Amino acid sequence: MITGIKGIRLRRATAVAVTSGALLAAGALSAAPAQAVTTPSIVAKGGYVMNNANGSSLYTKAADTTRPTGSTTKIMTAKVVLAQKNLNLDATVTIQKAYSDYVVKNNASQAHLIVGDKVTVRQLLYGLMLPSGCDAAYALADKYGSGSTRAARVSNFIGKMNSAAKSLGLKHTHFDSFDGIGNGKNYSTPRDLTKIASSAMKNTTFRTIVKTKSYTAKTKTKTGGTRTMGAWTNTNTLLSSYSGTIGVKTGSGPEAGYCLVFAATRNGKTVIGTVLASSSVTQRQSDATKLLNYGFAKLG
Repeated sequence: MITGIKGIRLRRATAVAVTSGALLAAGALSAAPAQAVTTPSIVAKGGYVMNNANGSSLYTKAADTTRPTGSTTKIMTAKVVLAQKNLNLDATVTIQKAYSDYVVKNNASQAHLIVGDKVTVRQLLYGLMLPSGCDAAYALADKYGSGSTRAARVSNFIGKMNSAAKSLGLKHTHFDSFDGIGNGKNYSTPRDLTKIASSAMKNTTFRTIVKTKSYTAKTKTKTGGTRTMGAWTNTNTLLSSYSGTIGVKTGSGPEAGYCLVFAATRNGKTVIGTVLASSSVTQRQSDATKLLNYGFAKLG
């Protein structure tokens, strides 16, 4: 048995050594680096993801390279409509033959609106964003542009789209159409489109529309009857395949390739981003899924 002063000193030394060892072990554990998140590889030529809460970048691939945007253009179309002063979503618009002729001429995606029907602005917005109706886009541009002729009103509306882009501080975006079927000067970037979508998502009506999987509109016919339109299905299949998806919009075209602006919320965190010029419908969804997973992993 160890007694006296020497025993006390030995016990103190042992206690210090044990405590120090424990602290060193704890320090070693806390200093261990977190497992790195592997940056994904995507087929799309351009991509961007950001934390919607503060706008910080989470992923970039040619994020500031301008490209045709296809129907992702319609995000800005909807944003401009929803920004109108004293907007009445229940106001009606009479469908003109010009809208029908336009989609036929351009072989464009459409909501199959019937000439002479009275359709509410709310219904047109669903027709714009779910089946990506270029006829709905034309009707909205004609309704909310200013001018004495249809051409003047449409031109004025497109001017509002460009003004909205400028007000967001976007330097790599330009619109020359209300639906993405442009004349060579309809372009944006993954970063800019993501910022447009993030801004649009601040609007409650917009958020409600873009997370809707299908919608059936009941329109008024020119004879005063009621027409039930076939259900409009959202072209954004992430709504069914990726848990937490809340939007936003697909796009495609010969020049644009396959595009998708996407957003999802998990555990109170929202990731929003864009892929441009992917190779197919399936591939753009795969690209977006990879970027969403990566974004959430980065946010922790």
